[in-house]
Amino acid sequence: MATATPTLADPHRTVEGIDMRTAMSAFCTGVALVTALGPDGRPVGMAVQSFSSVSLDPPLICFCPAHTSSTWPRIRAAGRFAVNILGHDQQSLCVRFAVTGGDKFAGVRWTPGAYGAPLIEGALATIECELGDVLDGGDHAVVLGRVTDLAVRREGEPLVYFRRGYGRVVR
Repeated sequence: MATATPTLADPHRTVEGIDMRTAMSAFCTGVALVTALGPDGRPVGMAVQSFSSVSLDPPLICFCPAHTSSTWPRIRAAGRFAVNILGHDQQSLCVRFAVTGGDKFAGVRWTPGAYGAPLIEGALATIECELGDVLDGGDHAVVLGRVTDLAVRREGEPLVYFRRGYGRVVR
């Protein structure tokens, strides 16, 4: 069996977006919906895979919406949002919230959280947040949320995203 010979990276190489996307597709992520009540009182939401816990004390999370998102400005204006962690059986819901336009909430069952943000029925867990810092992250924003409430809603396997496709955890 051949072993790889370590090489030094070319210091003049420019990393292209497609190369970054291909390499990052090897990292499995969970999938969540970020939801809020927009300034007009109507629910808004978007699918994210760039979501993470940041700190336990104080409790902080982050997600990274694209600057081109038409939903993110409405969530930002709300000042409060919920993160709904999806189960493996909610792929169609994720696909619905990943596209631009349309009524993403048509037929979706949800209840309002403490400050109105939609908590999606069937989510594995929900995390309600106040908007914290918003940092520049290249072609995305890095959004910090201060956790105000959270709950595990049901047991189940998470919906995961890997190599540009959806899957589930097998134990």
